[in-house]
Amino acid sequence: MRRRLTAVAAALLVLVTSCTGEAAETPEPSAKQRVEVFSWWTGLGEADGLKAMRTLFEKQNPGFTFVDAAVEGGSGDQARALLASKLQANQPPDTFQGHAGAELQGYITAGKLEPLNFLYDELKLRDAFPPQLVEQISVHGEIYSVPVNIHRSNVLWFNPAILKAAGVTGAPRTIPQFLDALGKVRDTGKIPLAIGPQWTVVHLFESVLLGSLGTRTYNKLWTADADWNSAAVRKALTDFAAILAMTGPPQTDWQPAAKQVADGEAAFTVMGDWAYGYFHNKPDGGLGKTSKTDFDWAASPGTEGTFMWLSDSFTLPRGAPNREGALAWLKVAASKAGQDAFNPLKGSIPARRDADTSLYKNYLAWNLGEWSRDELAGSIQHGVVANDGWRAAINDAVGIFIDDPDVAELQRALVLAAKNSGQ
Repeated sequence: MRRRLTAVAAALLVLVTSCTGEAAETPEPSAKQRVEVFSWWTGLGEADGLKAMRTLFEKQNPGFTFVDAAVEGGSGDQARALLASKLQANQPPDTFQGHAGAELQGYITAGKLEPLNFLYDELKLRDAFPPQLVEQISVHGEIYSVPVNIHRSNVLWFNPAILKAAGVTGAPRTIPQFLDALGKVRDTGKIPLAIGPQWTVVHLFESVLLGSLGTRTYNKLWTADADWNSAAVRKALTDFAAILAMTGPPQTDWQPAAKQVADGEAAFTVMGDWAYGYFHNKPDGGLGKTSKTDFDWAASPGTEGTFMWLSDSFTLPRGAPNREGALAWLKVAASKAGQDAFNPLKGSIPARRDADTSLYKNYLAWNLGEWSRDELAGSIQHGVVANDGWRAAINDAVGIFIDDPDVAELQRALVLAAKNSGQ
């Protein structure tokens, strides 16, 4: 009898400790519960926006566990490299971020994405999004991504106090004015133009190319009638070389370069409008600066009247472990509530046409007005006009140019890149 009581006591002890959690671990969520969202939104401002959209997703979908698979590195170069290896191994995340436009063509051609026409029909997204945007993200009538926002690439951010001290009256509107302003700032001992790693130099390059060539000639570069060997392109590359010579020591990413402007160390930086959230927002380490006092903005020199655009979007990979969860995330990303939660913090404007415009103030209000009026040009670095192979070749050419600024060699490399683009 004593042995039987001891055995019962032991069993009860196991049961009690299991119930109290002292001897049992919390099980990991299953693949059907987990929703792995792959992005490169780790910087201040963009991480705030992702967190806000995640909160909305979790509230609307209590049965799913959000898994943040964000990869550090501005512009997503590191994230795309990791994503390529995962897709090649047939181990896709449930959904991944990609720039709307030519960037997704490689995934589509390889059969890695499901078309989302059915979701657009269900949610009436063709009515919610501008027709030009829907056209840009469509391939042979199929739509493969849900755009969360619209970003502007060609933004000149500047420190008003540094410009005033250097005798520069307002933001330069042309490239000659820009070069003159950079020289005046250099003479004061401040950094004329803050820059980050190589991808930020390509970001600068696309704005200089647009500002020097003009919108029609720039847009023609991405067509069958392009002439990368023209005298106009050579002049643009010469402008780029002169501007690049005015940059300060390269920073580790775009945020430290932007901080140099906000802190009064540098006069200018050319960066997309995601910088606004970093400048302005204070939670979680943001700078909490005051617009029009600590920092200001304008179209990058020579590009006034043209909106160089890009759009972050999410996809549905074929073979997603949790397809239902991925669709739930896409519905939040496409929704008015999701975009209004995300974009004011991210520093972008909504892709939807019915968003609450009262939420978009200061820079963002200006940007909404510009989007509705300006001519459009697509970003190189951020996936609109060049597929990944072409973009990589341009990046390589600019990378070589950083170390050896030979305009003729850069032009030859760009001509070859266009010839081999297959686009």
